[in-house]
Amino acid sequence: MADVKKVATRQSYGEALVELAAEHDDFVVLDADLAAATQTGKFKAAYPDRFFDAGIAEQDLMGLAAGIATTGRVAFASTFAMFAAGRAFEVVRNSIGYPHLNVKIGATHAGISVGEDGATHQCNEDIALMRTIPGMTVVVPADDVEAKAAVRAAYETDGPMYLRFGRLAVPVFNDPETYEFELGRGIVLREGTDVTIVACGLMVQAALEAADTLAERGVSAEVINIHTIKPLDEELVRASAHKTGRVVTAEEHSVIGGLGDAVLAALAESPVPTRKLGVNDVFGESGPAVDLLHKYNLDAAGIIREVEALLA
Repeated sequence: MADVKKVATRQSYGEALVELAAEHDDFVVLDADLAAATQTGKFKAAYPDRFFDAGIAEQDLMGLAAGIATTGRVAFASTFAMFAAGRAFEVVRNSIGYPHLNVKIGATHAGISVGEDGATHQCNEDIALMRTIPGMTVVVPADDVEAKAAVRAAYETDGPMYLRFGRLAVPVFNDPETYEFELGRGIVLREGTDVTIVACGLMVQAALEAADTLAERGVSAEVINIHTIKPLDEELVRASAHKTGRVVTAEEHSVIGGLGDAVLAALAESPVPTRKLGVNDVFGESGPAVDLLHKYNLDAAGIIREVEALLA
């Protein structure tokens, strides 16, 4: 993997905003004193008159974004996932979700891969929180190409949206010349017959690596990239599950309330044997991101173990 291009999706977010601003002047970007980390500093440098810093006051950030959205502009509110989904949840629910305003929440530094910042900043609960808000779209891009496409789709789609980005640089596997992004539509990256692996975010690349190893062991794995957790592509999930007869979900998020639970809900009326891979109802810890992902089984080896346990 040394020769594979790697980009953190938070970087993709900052670059996509600048690219989009060259085409449209009806949106603004807001941050909470984290522009360097969230990468919105790129937008601030290029379009200072359209950038607003709310300071270390995430509830105010969301309220300000909501107010701007009522004027007809699109507002991208940016901060760490822990603060966007956690600290500001009530404001997001009541001031953005309830009136169904055109605010896009750019939540960076999500999951265990935040690394050395530790448990207080490793938000593994945000997908679950945002899924509960009526009308909130939840998107978890898997690489640079997908993240940039998701930002554009967010601008073009009316209503509140939660965009989840990571700190860790991850492999770019989508081709920008051919990739097509559609909200609410999963993507079959590899067809298989023995098991379906449904993944999001950085776990998509891990799922592809796992599928390669499983193929060497005689197991045919179908890999689905679910970039939109809500609304979930239930039709695709059901079709693949009934085709292979087994499902493993993989996410850099708590096993409670995230992708795994969304998939199980979709399969409730016609279930198949399913295992959820994620953070097992524990807090994270400080350490190098890659080492933490391995320790918490959030890698190809972890997916392989879940698949083999299910097959057994």
